[in-house]
Amino acid sequence: MKIFRLLRIIHTLAAYRITRLVPSKGINFFSLINLMAPLGKSGLKQMTNGQRVRGALEDLGPIFIKLGQTLSTRPDLIPVEIAQALEKLQDDVEPISWQEAKSVVQQQLPQNLRDDFASVEEQPLAAASIAQVHAATMKNGDEVVIKVLRPGIEKKIDRDVKLMRALAEMAKKHLNPGVQVDPTEIVAEFEKTIYDELDLQREAANASVLRKNFPHSKDLYIPKIYWDYCKEKVMVQERIHGISIKDFDGLKAAGINLEKLAEKGIKIFYTQVFRDNFFHADMHPGNIFISPENPEDPQILLLDFGICGSLPKGHRVDLANNFMAFFRQDYRRIAELHIEAGWVPADTNLEDLEAATRTICEPYMAKPIEEISFGEVMLKTFQMANRFKLIIQPELILLQKTLLNIEGLGRQLYPQLDIWKISEPILRDIMRDHYGPQQSLDKLKENLPKWIEHLAESPGMLHQLLSQKVKPLPRHLKLAQLHEQEQIQKELQKNRHSMLAMGGSISTALLHVLDETSTWLEWTSNSAVIAGGVTLLLFWKVVR
Repeated sequence: MKIFRLLRIIHTLAAYRITRLVPSKGINFFSLINLMAPLGKSGLKQMTNGQRVRGALEDLGPIFIKLGQTLSTRPDLIPVEIAQALEKLQDDVEPISWQEAKSVVQQQLPQNLRDDFASVEEQPLAAASIAQVHAATMKNGDEVVIKVLRPGIEKKIDRDVKLMRALAEMAKKHLNPGVQVDPTEIVAEFEKTIYDELDLQREAANASVLRKNFPHSKDLYIPKIYWDYCKEKVMVQERIHGISIKDFDGLKAAGINLEKLAEKGIKIFYTQVFRDNFFHADMHPGNIFISPENPEDPQILLLDFGICGSLPKGHRVDLANNFMAFFRQDYRRIAELHIEAGWVPADTNLEDLEAATRTICEPYMAKPIEEISFGEVMLKTFQMANRFKLIIQPELILLQKTLLNIEGLGRQLYPQLDIWKISEPILRDIMRDHYGPQQSLDKLKENLPKWIEHLAESPGMLHQLLSQKVKPLPRHLKLAQLHEQEQIQKELQKNRHSMLAMGGSISTALLHVLDETSTWLEWTSNSAVIAGGVTLLLFWKVVR
């Protein structure tokens, strides 16, 4: 079976002349592949390169369509024209029958849990390449949806991914050295994304985290997860009722305040990324609905949590500072932050990077969103990345994809939106609330019990430190060396006292702060006096 599938893939690639899109080295290996389909696809001459790639992936089926969707967000890996063409891949695929879906439910859920469903709609609400969704009603009256993985999808993915890997390795060997595209990197990127979506319990956990992050929110609603009914291949969640954000006529008919809605979308994006460090990374229009209950203050309803992202420690603050510098048009600070964060080599010329950043960003400042293309900005950024050896962080790719989705929705909902005017105060408030002095004091109080526990061990450690002696010098060393070592010993003793005095100063300051802010540690005032006295004694020893 694998050999037939491989032949089908090669035949399809040859029929669309995909092999002609990249130059090969030595013997034209790709021309040999074209012998598999000597006549090619009809209408091939009228197709652009992007249309040919998209057509081939569509013909190869759901797994390759998913590959195309993934690549559409990676213009750094493939040519820009092809990435833009892949954005138009259809989301809907042929659904499986209810009998097939039902067999998966029966395998995953025991009989007593299946009996809790009063009814299930056999016609799916939606069908995608990996799973499909059926509406159902519980016996207690709750309206839910059942998400079911397509039967055998894991084997199909394993089979196709292995074949993709083999083809990628083969293609890489025959590519011209000047070609920037690495086929193996493309397959690796797809692999990472596709396997994360095969575990519906993981998706349920993502939804649960987002729901906890926005309790009782008027801006965002995440459906409730029914954990007893969630397994690796089956997930049950609350059914939501709203207007698809793609249905602009429906939104207008319901009187939805589109300007307010666009502003909320931006606010939710910044809140997820910079407050919670956990964001929905698949915010395409098919996953977003709007509640019609309060049209002047609309609530966004999110679905499909298979792809969520977070930023490594440190990156969140670096990114937030970059955004703030961008809003203030401080391009030099942006360049400095890129070097400080290690996103570009340390020897990068600061003035050149500042000038390049200004060239990209300045034309878009003070423009409404209808006149801005974040996709164009991002493509220019990728071009700058090649020049300055900018390291595109993998975690930032999901963020960039989400930002592009937000931009597209904002452009359609309210083209006159001033994204800079809206974004700057939202991000500034988040940074103040979560990285300001009050947050630092809260962390101090949180860590205080641990520090007190360590404080009990300090006398023994202090005695051990002060009682340390320098080992006697070997006899064969000269008297001058002995004198030098004695001087070193005195300097070490002085440094010990200096370090202890500094630690005492910090401890005294901490106890003084706690004395002013805490009501549950009455002994802090006396402790501060004692610590201060010990510190003064140590400072006297240093001076002496």
